[in-house]
Amino acid sequence: MSEFTHLNKNGQPAMVDVGEKKISLRKATAKAVVLLPERVLEALQKDNFQTKKGSVFQIAIIAGIMGAKQTSGLIPLCHPIGLDNCELEIELNALNEVVIQCTASIEGKTGVEMEALTGASVAALTIYDMCKAFSQDIIIKEIKLTEKTGGKNDFKRA
Repeated sequence: MSEFTHLNKNGQPAMVDVGEKKISLRKATAKAVVLLPERVLEALQKDNFQTKKGSVFQIAIIAGIMGAKQTSGLIPLCHPIGLDNCELEIELNALNEVVIQCTASIEGKTGVEMEALTGASVAALTIYDMCKAFSQDIIIKEIKLTEKTGGKNDFKRA
């Protein structure tokens, strides 16, 4: 049976003690999907995704990496870790949805799921921020973990 891991024996908030865990390669991928109204998408495609602020996707990639690196400062009980790698990919799918994939990895005692999720989230929020002057009808449809390896349990879903 699963238990909440961020509680101590008295039921109070606590960091998970990873002191006894073995170092292993840990990797996680998260996905965010952003729906842009047709007129926003058309305007972006017309200008090759460039705005006066810069390239929407390139800035979102940089923001996502920066966000992943700051995860422990945003999520109170996350361990501060030095990521070995963080990569973001952003593309339009066949449904004209903006799909963001963030993959983070580390050789360490704790996983990087929250870093991958934070990276994808910050990239999605950056796209929203850069496009909101066109429309407030932008929707961040989903943010989810799609894969993790290393540690106790591997995980994968579409």
